[in-house]
Amino acid sequence: MVILLADAFLPDLPKRLAAFGEVTQDMGRVGEAEVMIVRSKTKVGKDVIDKAPKLKFVIRGGVGVDTIDVPYAESKKIKVTNTPEASSVAVAELAFSMMLALASRICEADSSMKQGKWLKKDLERTELMGKTLGLVGIGRIAREVALRARAFGMEVIAFDKFVPKSDVAAMVSLEEVWAKSDYISLHVPLTDETKGMINAAAIAKMKKGVRVVNTCRGQVVSEEDVAAALADGRLGGYGADVFYSEPPEGSPLLSAPRTVLAPHLGASTEENLARLGDCIVDRMKEYVKK
Repeated sequence: MVILLADAFLPDLPKRLAAFGEVTQDMGRVGEAEVMIVRSKTKVGKDVIDKAPKLKFVIRGGVGVDTIDVPYAESKKIKVTNTPEASSVAVAELAFSMMLALASRICEADSSMKQGKWLKKDLERTELMGKTLGLVGIGRIAREVALRARAFGMEVIAFDKFVPKSDVAAMVSLEEVWAKSDYISLHVPLTDETKGMINAAAIAKMKKGVRVVNTCRGQVVSEEDVAAALADGRLGGYGADVFYSEPPEGSPLLSAPRTVLAPHLGASTEENLARLGDCIVDRMKEYVKK
């Protein structure tokens, strides 16, 4: 079989996959591929699927499958899977580091120092200890964030319509998350229901000065509404590793105050890429057995 490795992984993955078939990284050979392996960069929509008549299996290295047209793939009898267990720690550590950076105003301190400014009296920090963290979604990544928050002495509450109980967070309504949280971390898949859920109406229900971190999907946030809330002080800070479009050219977040922004680095740790490779090899072992 031909295995198309469409996105970047650790250099040893092609050699490991060679045990299952011929490995190529040439998208021009998509028509020959029985297996396609992607991350977030390559979108597997109808246009790609129609060019791949031999395709039977798509592996998404990472969390979520919103970059793949799953219904159309399944209509063509193409199996789609992902590797959600691999990226939990990597993304959780980034989300939590953004919370720390917002609390301690690290980005502002660093940039002002490099401009020759000494803003000791201007940059007032705050502590995470004793604050309330609200999690929207309580899957693998959110659970890892909760464990870190509890270690810092935070109270952790969460809303998840599919999870009634949690051993790391008190489950509450979404309205309570908005009303009670000093920090909110987003961990939901992109669906019709979650798209644009962080908007002016939701922000109006939040504590004034709340800090929001988004490491799930950029489209769950209205960037215009978040930027406006940062400008008028409704939001005390916003951390994001994901954007409505990537790269986020022209996004109002790029010029908004009190932000910590990263170019979709959540899964980009050496350790996570190694775990992704292990998970992909495991998925291939299961596939060839059938």
